[in-house]
Amino acid sequence: GVLAHLEMLEARAHEAAVKQEETEQQEEKLARLKARVQELRLQRDELRAKVDLQQKRQLGQEGVVSDPEQPSAQAVLEWKIKSVKDMLQIFYLTGISGKLTKHGVCFCISTAYEGTYLDSYYLDLLTKPEVQIHRHSVPIFIPLEQIAKKYLQTDIRRFFSVLSDHLNAYAGRRYQADQLQEHFSDQIEGTLQRNSLCNLLVFNYNTSGKSKTFPFNARLLYGDLCCSLPTEVFVSWRLDAPASLAETAAAHSDLFRRMALHKAFRTFSSAERLVD
Repeated sequence: GVLAHLEMLEARAHEAAVKQEETEQQEEKLARLKARVQELRLQRDELRAKVDLQQKRQLGQEGVVSDPEQPSAQAVLEWKIKSVKDMLQIFYLTGISGKLTKHGVCFCISTAYEGTYLDSYYLDLLTKPEVQIHRHSVPIFIPLEQIAKKYLQTDIRRFFSVLSDHLNAYAGRRYQADQLQEHFSDQIEGTLQRNSLCNLLVFNYNTSGKSKTFPFNARLLYGDLCCSLPTEVFVSWRLDAPASLAETAAAHSDLFRRMALHKAFRTFSSAERLVD
């Protein structure tokens, strides 16, 4: 009815505002990263030009001492160390930090969901004779081995980007389930069922309308492991329930697909209070 339509408009307006804020934050972060990357590229090109010039002078003037103003091997080594530190700084801006160790680099991936910082995970990488994972605290159900096999040796930035997406999506799904149990336990019947990866949630819940309570069963499947919103939603009800519940179930399914689980509950719970 009219209230359901107003509820949907309100939810869409809120979602649009949240997305706009997230987009602005991402654009600002991306601009900083692009500026830093450009700065590093200029430094790289400048050093390459100096090294090339030095090699040409040495080839053309055998036995002549090279220009002292040209970079020495020590200077090149220091520049490489600085480049690694700059790379770590770039990672830090995306929630990934790290520090140099005796045998490589130890990285920390911090997860967050909608501005709330959650868990952090660590990877200790060896860099010689080739890059390899020495030890880590990534959960066993995250496909770390497959991601490493695909990207670690060829594109380490892509490796951390994909791994970070998996960890943040998992943390977001788990956070939503925890929030639902914490703030809407009076509407949940029994225990919310979830697997270790939190990509399958099954629960029973009640909604109220006109002094009556209606039971529903929800099954949320997260087919994209890099996403914190479900790809498939099934909401069912008892066969002896009123036929009008089909419209309510469809509205709930739509909310579950478009917004965080606990926010969806908050939205239709507020609408139910208005109806009452």
